[in-house]
Amino acid sequence: MEITAALVKELRERTGSGMMDCKKALLDARGDIEAAIEAMRKSGVAKAAKKAGRIAAEGTIVLSEDPSANVAVVVEVNCETDFVAKDGNFVAFARNVATTVLARKPATVAELAAMPAAGGNASVEEARQQLVAKLGENISVRRFHRMHSDGGRIGSYLHGTRIGVLVKMRGGDATLARDIAMHIAASRPVCVSESEVPRELIDSEREIYGAQARESGKPPEIVEKMVNGRIGKFIKEVTLLGQPFVKEPDRSVGDLLRTSGAQVATFVRFEVGEGIEKRSGDFAAEVRAQAGGA
Repeated sequence: MEITAALVKELRERTGSGMMDCKKALLDARGDIEAAIEAMRKSGVAKAAKKAGRIAAEGTIVLSEDPSANVAVVVEVNCETDFVAKDGNFVAFARNVATTVLARKPATVAELAAMPAAGGNASVEEARQQLVAKLGENISVRRFHRMHSDGGRIGSYLHGTRIGVLVKMRGGDATLARDIAMHIAASRPVCVSESEVPRELIDSEREIYGAQARESGKPPEIVEKMVNGRIGKFIKEVTLLGQPFVKEPDRSVGDLLRTSGAQVATFVRFEVGEGIEKRSGDFAAEVRAQAGGA
């Protein structure tokens, strides 16, 4: 059966798949484009399942905002390699995911996956599976955060494609909000203020500092003062208000906010791949093994 160029072109436009994949699917379906699409969808699910166990620690961070609704979102979408992270199809998918989160208000990643992707009939999960089949890598929508200003303002900052920050502020102006978001991207605070530092984190640091201080052989009361001093320094290092402001290191972020009549209510900072254990290995050995040379 002859498969015309026009039919292949139509299938490519509808599926986004490569020309040879489209031609093969049409041949297998005897020219029935709807049957070819169904077969390609099933193939995409199978390929996605095979790749699901592979580590996806690269990817991109996307920010999307709706100023009229005073809402912004930050999304992390992962893939296996930096090469695919720069692919136009991957970037478009990630942006579409962010638009979907902004418009449809999902509560969880699982809920998002079942929703129709913005601007199309396929669900986010179906679009993901199609992209896995097309690009040949495991791709996952890892996390998102949706922030409402609640009467304040939202500052945002995107550092390249790897770090994204949203910060909710009361008072101040748009420039200050962006500066604070930029500072958070650079300085990685754990939380806004001392009262929010997790107790288990302080206890862990106190135990480490205590063991180090006791090795000095100093009296217990001196050891206690040494530990308390180091804990105080640690709290300044991990809290937004205690950190030196990146643009003016001689003053703290807390001082900057006070003189500007502003407060930070909360923030969220996403960095590509943080917390994902990456597999290390000998790439050359892997190639030899796959080629049957090892």
